[in-house]
Amino acid sequence: MSLTSIETAKILKEHQRDNNDTGSSEVQVAILTAKITKLTEHFKIHNKDHHSRRGLMWMVSQRRKILNYLKKNNIERYHKLIEQLGLRSSLKEKHEKN
Repeated sequence: MSLTSIETAKILKEHQRDNNDTGSSEVQVAILTAKITKLTEHFKIHNKDHHSRRGLMWMVSQRRKILNYLKKNNIERYHKLIEQLGLRSSLKEKHEKN
C-alpha cells in the first residue's frame, strides 16, 4: 500500500520547487495525497482492515495540518496546490468568502 520509489520520484518531479527540494509543504501534501488515494482504493476491497484505516486517518490529519500551515503562510501556493491535486478548500474558507 505504500508508494514505490518510482511513484514518489514522479510526484517529487511534479511538485518540487527546485532540483534539491524534497521536503517542501507542496511535496509533502502531494505524497500524502497519493498515499491516501492508494489506501482508499485498498479499502474498496478490504473494508474491514481497521488497522490501515487508522493510518489513513493519521495521513488525512497530517495533510490537513500541512495545508493549514501553507494557507496561513502563502495563500497563492496553497490555492495552486489544491487546484493541481484536485482537493477541496476547507469549509471555513468557503464561509469566509461569503
